[in-house]
Amino acid sequence: MSLNTSALMTVLSLDIPAGSSIFKVHAVDKDTGSGGSVTYFLQNPHSTKFAMDRHSGVLRLQAGATLDYEKSRTHFVTVVAKDGGGRLRGADVVFSATTTVTVNVEDIQDTAPVFVGTPYYGYVYEDTLLGSEVLTVVAMDGDRGKPNPILYSLVNGSDGAFEINETSGVISLTQSPAQLRREVYALHVQVTEVSSAGSPAAQAMVPVTIRIVDLNNHPPTFYGESGPQNRFELSMCEHPPQGEILRGLKITVNDSDQGANAKFNLQLVGLSGIFRVVPQTILNEAQVTIIVENSAAIDFEKYKVLTFKLLAIEVNTPEKFSSTADVVIQLLDTNDNVPKFTSPYYIARIPENAPGGSNVVAVTAVDPDTGPWGEVKYSIYGTEADLFLIHPSTGLIYTQPWASLDAEATARYNFYVKAEDMDGRYSLAEVFVTVLDVNDHYPQFGKSIQEKTMVLGTPVKIEAIDQDAEEPNNLVDYSITHAEPANVFDINAHTGEIWLKNSIRSLDALHNITPSGDYTWSLEVQATDRGSPSFSTTALLKIDITDTETLSRGPMAAFLIHTKDNPMKAVGVLAGIMAIVVAITVLISTATFWRNKKSNKVLPVRRVFRKRPAPAPRNIRIEWLKSRKSKAATKFVLKDDPPNENCNNNTPEGSLPPQAPALPPPPRTAPTTVTAHWTVPTVSGSLDPQQPQQPSNPTALGSPVQPTLVSELKKRFEKKSADNKAYF
Repeated sequence: MSLNTSALMTVLSLDIPAGSSIFKVHAVDKDTGSGGSVTYFLQNPHSTKFAMDRHSGVLRLQAGATLDYEKSRTHFVTVVAKDGGGRLRGADVVFSATTTVTVNVEDIQDTAPVFVGTPYYGYVYEDTLLGSEVLTVVAMDGDRGKPNPILYSLVNGSDGAFEINETSGVISLTQSPAQLRREVYALHVQVTEVSSAGSPAAQAMVPVTIRIVDLNNHPPTFYGESGPQNRFELSMCEHPPQGEILRGLKITVNDSDQGANAKFNLQLVGLSGIFRVVPQTILNEAQVTIIVENSAAIDFEKYKVLTFKLLAIEVNTPEKFSSTADVVIQLLDTNDNVPKFTSPYYIARIPENAPGGSNVVAVTAVDPDTGPWGEVKYSIYGTEADLFLIHPSTGLIYTQPWASLDAEATARYNFYVKAEDMDGRYSLAEVFVTVLDVNDHYPQFGKSIQEKTMVLGTPVKIEAIDQDAEEPNNLVDYSITHAEPANVFDINAHTGEIWLKNSIRSLDALHNITPSGDYTWSLEVQATDRGSPSFSTTALLKIDITDTETLSRGPMAAFLIHTKDNPMKAVGVLAGIMAIVVAITVLISTATFWRNKKSNKVLPVRRVFRKRPAPAPRNIRIEWLKSRKSKAATKFVLKDDPPNENCNNNTPEGSLPPQAPALPPPPRTAPTTVTAHWTVPTVSGSLDPQQPQQPSNPTALGSPVQPTLVSELKKRFEKKSADNKAYF
């Protein structure tokens, strides 16, 4: 099977109606029967505007489809022809053939003219000559296959200032630029097709904008009240209110050009952030306003004069013409500052022996304001400021004429000073004054003659107090200035401890070097301070030397030794004991009185004779004496000392008081009393520094007894012994 041609062509007009037959395709199949029947169809039926009759092979335009020359001038349609099929060599076979139909579209006059290069803008400058071309409008027939001639014309908007060439579309100027009254001209250009018969056909219209452009030959200019001006001056007080307008400045800026050439920006150069200028964009002319932006920065103490520039610069011109004007503001001072001290506190030192009216320290406060506002007045106040004065103008602090400083009484003073201006603005500073100690006190011992008791192996200590307030004036060193012999004692210069030299280890060794043969020494000691000049004081020190064996003899001995250096202590202890005894006696007497008073019986007066009790057996008396002696021994230990000039040794050694026999009848005459002398040991030296512990019961066994009580007890004991002897 074969088609009659492989490439078929046909030409159609645009006005062919839909469904019209365009072309008929014929295919020949030499087979007979059903194998020779042919069917036609399109290869791509969905992508074409054409349809194929499958039996006749007629190609038609689809219903609703149109051909457009301006969109597609040629269409290619592929047609497929198939036979009815049959068997070949035992298999079913279908043969087909294809061909391409080329459809050329012919153009007709159905499209209006079209403008090319829209939109259209033209410019007329000041130097444009009369009759000069402004711009050209271009249009063409929309039917490109057979275009018609086109004519141009101005419909409206030209006001006689422009004209257009009807064949070329050139718009030219018909008036001088100086005669043009409008900045922008909106023209409407119409184009018309001329048919082959010479009559007007389709038309189209397009707007054309023509701007009258001024030449940029004038820069912006600043004007004052009297004309052009490039310097403006103003006086104002510092710190004006935020947002205030500088009303003393009357500035106008103008650009004589027209249109875009007269548009410029206005800005402030220098002192950024302090002022703000409005407006910032100007067309032709405007009044300039300057507004305060940062009041705190307008400070007379920082700037006496504020100077900045106003800059006007064109925006849209290639020349960027500009001009400047200087603005000078003279600031006037106000009292806007507080006097401030150069330091928040001042530290001063003055010796305590400084006379009244002495200078202490000078304080300084600064007020940046000028004139009377910058004058500062000083004053002083505080609880510790009574001894000081301050000069109101110079700030010099000095002591009162009558002031007497004493570092030992008050070493530091603290008060405040005030700096104030004429409007009452003020600030404070703190002043610390240290009184320097001067060595004006001597070291002082407690007594000019001191008594100490030294136990062998234990040092004694002396102490002197220096009333000076600070070191080294109140530091004391000790020394032995005189001792006879000199090689017995050593002293610690810093602590005042005195001890025997290492070579002296017993009382016997000390007795051998003692001139008087006893154990009492007198030393001259000296206390010297470390001040400059140095002061010293001497004192006489009496030292009684004992050993631990002497201290262990008994409570009474220990008490007497302990209180030898401080006799008032012994007197106080004994007075306390006596007061307790008296109080107990009063209580007993009072109780007895009230007991007898409560009895209601009245007893007759009678004499009561009491029989003297029989004397106890001797052995009972001895036991009683032994028990009494054992109890008394805890209080007193009686020892026999060697005979000396101070002791009476009439009593035989080791004898006891005689026991009392049975009482005889009362003698007619008083018996003669024989007084027996007892030996009482003595203690040489004073007590050690430790305080004895006072018992709660003064009558308890082993408690200290007042020496007078001991003596009284001794006398009674001796008298009783004598009475017993008288019975024999």
